[in-house]
Amino acid sequence: MTNAGLGLVETRRVVLFTQDDPLVLESGETIGPVEVAYETYGELDADGGNAVFLAHALTGDAHAAGHHGDPSRRGWFDLHLGPGRMLDTDRDFVICANLLGGCQGTTGPASPDPAAGGERAYGLRFPLFTVRDLVAVHRRLLAHLGVRRLRAGVGGSLGGMQILQWALDHPGEIDQAVLACASARLTAQNIAFSKVARTAITRDPDFQGGDFHGTGRRPDVGMSVARMMAHITYVSEESLAAKFDRARRTTGAPMTMATDFEVESYLDHQAAVFLERFDALSYLYLSRVMDYFVPFEEEGVDLGSVDTRFLVISYDTDWRFGTEHSAHIAAQLAAGGVDVRHHDVRSPWGHDSFLLDVPEYEALVREFLG
Repeated sequence: MTNAGLGLVETRRVVLFTQDDPLVLESGETIGPVEVAYETYGELDADGGNAVFLAHALTGDAHAAGHHGDPSRRGWFDLHLGPGRMLDTDRDFVICANLLGGCQGTTGPASPDPAAGGERAYGLRFPLFTVRDLVAVHRRLLAHLGVRRLRAGVGGSLGGMQILQWALDHPGEIDQAVLACASARLTAQNIAFSKVARTAITRDPDFQGGDFHGTGRRPDVGMSVARMMAHITYVSEESLAAKFDRARRTTGAPMTMATDFEVESYLDHQAAVFLERFDALSYLYLSRVMDYFVPFEEEGVDLGSVDTRFLVISYDTDWRFGTEHSAHIAAQLAAGGVDVRHHDVRSPWGHDSFLLDVPEYEALVREFLG
């Protein structure tokens, strides 16, 4: 570790559930074995009191910081994680794990299906799961690592949903929670965007009913469309205007149906990079899990027992999970007597602001985590 950030890091894997001791989902269905990919940064104190769990968003993974051999290709939260950074590895032991249903080392729908002798992927036979199931897997990981209580849980977007569910369901396990651009109730518009993305994938002829693994054909056209559309919702009109405005790749060129504007080229690039690292089945499952997340509307929810302190952060240009989503979370928590504060942060970058250099955001989190 250096002041320039973390150096070489390693993704580790552990089997946390087996066929004899399977993961029992909220639905009652079971999965086993369940392998989880994770990374840790910093050192765990003797009393285990400095652990921080960093929960990633929809298309993230366990590789949050440092590099795997190429210093130019760093983890998704590298800007904020390392010695002296917002999540300070000189002080904290930070854990980041790939989600259940993911495609970067944790068991998901692209994993071998034990019912088929491991000769085919689960595909759409993989059971649907909930945010509560994501938490169950990560709690088992903490037990494996010898961590009994978290100094903090930090998550953006879907990651924030996980930390919220964890704190609501398991009082006494998370001291402080930072939720950035999260939601506790997706709107019809949110669900509609995800529906279009999933439909683009499933109607691609190469999707093959979800059994495309091993055939040499993938639903890349559908995935590209899904990623381009979703990416537009993660940024803001202000940021796209600042980066591209109406700039063309070749000034004065004749009209064409091919890629011509710089913003079109940018979306082509985003789609191409996404195809290299993400699986279509994981996209279907992890986008769907958010649609059903309504923790404050569940019967029997008991906020009176929640002892976690919350910092809820929204961004003024985020239109995917706008300020009203964070305000809703804060209002529900406050009404239940939970210690919570909400800050709407000025940022030009939209939903992705929690990944970027936004000084007010970093100052708020540093102060909150102490």
